[in-house]
Amino acid sequence: MSLDSKIPGGPIAERWTRHKADMKLVNPANKRKFTVLVVGTGLAGASAAATLSELGYRVKAFCIQDSPRRAHSIAAQGGINAAKNYQNDGDSVYRLFYDTVKGGDFRSRESNVYRLAEESLNIIDQCVAQGVPFAREYGGLLDNRSFGGAQVSRTFYARGQTGQQLLLGAYGALMKEIGRGNVEMYPRREMLDLVVIDGNARGIVCRNLITGAIESYAGDAVLLATGGYSTVFYLSTNAKACNVTAAWRAHKRGAFFANPCFTQIHPTCIPVHGDYQSKLTLMSESLRNDGRIWVPKKTDDKRPANDIPEDERDYYLERRYPAFGNLVPRDIASRAAKEMCDKGLGVGATGMAVYLDFAESIQRLGRDTIAARYGNLFDMYEKIVGEDPYTQPMMIFPAPHYTMGGLWVDYHLMSNLPGLHVLGEANFSDHGANRLGASALMQGLADGYFVIPYTLGHYFGSTSLGKVDTDHPEFKTAATQAQERTQKLLAINGKRTVDDFHRELGHLLWNHCGMARNKKGLNEALEKIPAIREEFWENVTVPGAADTLNQSLEKAGRVADFLEFAELLVHDALHREESCGGHFREEHQTEEGEALRNDEEFTYVAAWEHGEVGKKPKLHREALEFEEVKPSTRSYK
Repeated sequence: MSLDSKIPGGPIAERWTRHKADMKLVNPANKRKFTVLVVGTGLAGASAAATLSELGYRVKAFCIQDSPRRAHSIAAQGGINAAKNYQNDGDSVYRLFYDTVKGGDFRSRESNVYRLAEESLNIIDQCVAQGVPFAREYGGLLDNRSFGGAQVSRTFYARGQTGQQLLLGAYGALMKEIGRGNVEMYPRREMLDLVVIDGNARGIVCRNLITGAIESYAGDAVLLATGGYSTVFYLSTNAKACNVTAAWRAHKRGAFFANPCFTQIHPTCIPVHGDYQSKLTLMSESLRNDGRIWVPKKTDDKRPANDIPEDERDYYLERRYPAFGNLVPRDIASRAAKEMCDKGLGVGATGMAVYLDFAESIQRLGRDTIAARYGNLFDMYEKIVGEDPYTQPMMIFPAPHYTMGGLWVDYHLMSNLPGLHVLGEANFSDHGANRLGASALMQGLADGYFVIPYTLGHYFGSTSLGKVDTDHPEFKTAATQAQERTQKLLAINGKRTVDDFHRELGHLLWNHCGMARNKKGLNEALEKIPAIREEFWENVTVPGAADTLNQSLEKAGRVADFLEFAELLVHDALHREESCGGHFREEHQTEEGEALRNDEEFTYVAAWEHGEVGKKPKLHREALEFEEVKPSTRSYK
């Protein structure tokens, strides 16, 4: 099968504008004839649902939380990128485009990234109009700060809670449409399957998480905005409810999964403090603007941080990458921290942490200024760790965070399954092998507010769709299969908990397919995952019943999908014989320990087609072409 990315021709700076003029439209009277199912109501889903409703489409929105306000987008702390050049420091749409392509280690589509950089300008205007309380300078203008992988200040922020404030803006727009009766909201629903009829995505099957009922919903298109899959590692910065189920169910119905091994390890997280910890906490990358990262120069130095003199400290990022210093991209900062700890230079009780020190900034700027910028982050750290970061350095260590991989989509954000569109972190399209900080919020809102309203209209305007309702045999088959799977999980009555299996899988993946990978470890993971999966289906215990609120049952279904998805993740990492971005193969590195790409053999998107559980999936390749940015050795020195 040939993957058609539908990238328009012409100069890259004009493609999106010209393409919007060429796409087919649906007139206002006909828009209300179409029903759109939006799964997920974080930034991408809420903005898409609100905007499509405003255009006149009938929208049904679904979320697993009790309210869209609880979507995991609220956890984004540091900011959102936009090439406004308010600082007059040389920023531009092209520079944001270039930084993003380079930051992704030349494994993303140029056209998608340029469009993202263009739309970043509109996103800020939209959010300001919604009342998002971005930080402002003394004179009232919007403030900016720097993030990793850039030498300009282009990140707009609302203290350390940017994601929450942006989500409230999108939530307000969504609630307005719910109030008008144009959006039907279905909270506490989890998508269990995608319904494909005559080759087109036409509906979903959900479980009502309160009553346990299996429910079916028909529509003319399905939009997945269900986030990433980093909780496959068990410990991650993501909420415990984040999962791969919706994307995986779509994959098993024919949607290709692209670049699943491109997983991001965030360098600025509170370290693991126990074997039975359930999740990790992110400390915003924005802290690296004013915090300096260091380790003692002597191995196993157990002195308190403030007792270690300046000449016995190694500010290793500033030493190794003088041009970017502490603001190198996340993949580079994460590997450098791991390298320091592997050498015995790590700090804290476990030796698996490095210092993030604000003493110099507090002395230079004053405590009040630092508190104004990061106060809520400092408060959060103190509550979790029990130490005051104003008087002693924070301790941080890398942790699974964002996933650049996701369902394959074309330029229109549509998967290879017609009618199935995928937005935000759930798709693979914009970040390549590594996401620069403050770009996730940018992509989610660009997809929802400014891209899908055009491309979905083009799909409807160029596709003949017959009437379909939930009485169709495909809906009944999918609902029956979901019910049978639920009953199978409840009937096992084993001796191990769901969390126990998830923890075992997560530790295996972290050790063999985490921050660093090698052929031996990946092959070992491929041998062990099927055994864990087999025992899961023989020995898991899922208490309770199907026809009521049952969070153990919810988790069991998600872990069952992780146990299948994990093999795809490892297969992708094993086949990609190179290091790039978040995918670091130990066999492929420079003498200095930096990632070593193989552009001759791997300048493509790896899009995997599902075959059979336990068997190697089929690989499809979408060649990446670079017209504007020539792939080169990624240097931040």
